Parts: sequence; C-alpha cells; structure tokens
Amino acid sequence: MQDQPSDAGLDFIPPTAAQDLKDQAVVLTHVLAVQPVQLIVPELVREIGAGAAEFTEGDALERAVRDLTGLGLLRCPGGVVMPTRAAVRFNELLGG
Repeated sequence: MQDQPSDAGLDFIPPTAAQDLKDQAVVLTHVLAVQPVQLIVPELVREIGAGAAEFTEGDALERAVRDLTGLGLLRCPGGVVMPTRAAVRFNELLGG
C-alpha cells in the first residue's frame, strides 16, 4: 500500500511550471497594457526583458507567448502578438 494519500503532492508546483506561469502573466499583462500597439515577438521580448542579457529569458518569454496562444489568450498572425477578444474582455472585467 502507498504511504501517502492518492492526492498527496497536488499542491506542489514544480519550480519550472511556477516560473512558466509567472512568465505567462508578465507577457499577457504587457500585451494588454500596450494595446492597441502591436508588437512582433522579438520586440515584445526586448521590451519585457530590457536589461536581461540571458538567452534563457527570451526563450522563456517566447514559450509564454506560444503557451498563451495555445490557451486562446493571444493571437500571433504573422508573428504580431495581440490579445484575443476574450483576454481583453477579461481584463476589462478585472478593471484593467
């Protein structure tokens, strides 16, 4: 038999997953804040990662854009990053 209940560990978020969530929040917040200005992915990475010289920072932000696009919160036609109508509406509901 197991020593732990079957739901043990569900509250634990691996450090990389927690960082991914933070990166997604930063990207979405920035895209919503600058709209209607449209940025291409490299511009977005430069704006958010200003002063960060690490490649991993840019890679993490690009991954956040990809993940948010997959979730339906961002659109990236032709590499231009834009919030979806759902993301904009949710931001409005939150008072943004």
